[in-house]
Amino acid sequence: MSINIERALEQLWACAAASVPEWLPMRYIEWLPEAYEIALGFRAAAKGRSNIYLVLLDFADRGETYGVYVGMSKYSPAQRFDQHKAGIRAAGSVLKRGIEVLTGPTMHLQFIKRSEAARIEAQLAEALAGAGLVVKGGH
Repeated sequence: MSINIERALEQLWACAAASVPEWLPMRYIEWLPEAYEIALGFRAAAKGRSNIYLVLLDFADRGETYGVYVGMSKYSPAQRFDQHKAGIRAAGSVLKRGIEVLTGPTMHLQFIKRSEAARIEAQLAEALAGAGLVVKGGH
């Protein structure tokens, strides 16, 4: 099934790349619907300047398929991902294994108060790990 989805995604990107929303992942991830459900269980009460983000990690060399890094930053998720990949205050797991930002699950956790972001980051990482995902980050 995932091979068919990967093929369909390749065709989609070839034909309609400019119109595909930024939050759509570029590959099939079996556990992504569950990650959406888990992330939707978290809410922030106060607005601020911090953002929660998820990064898809490649664990193919360890016999796993994908994992996820949970982080928080004052930068946008895309900017922070670029920083990780450039080695700027980089988490080793994202630097080595980071594939893409999973924007969709955490869209509602942007521009929140720093103290709430720290709490949500840790709790989200714990909840995702509890669901059986390979999780890094979430300090």
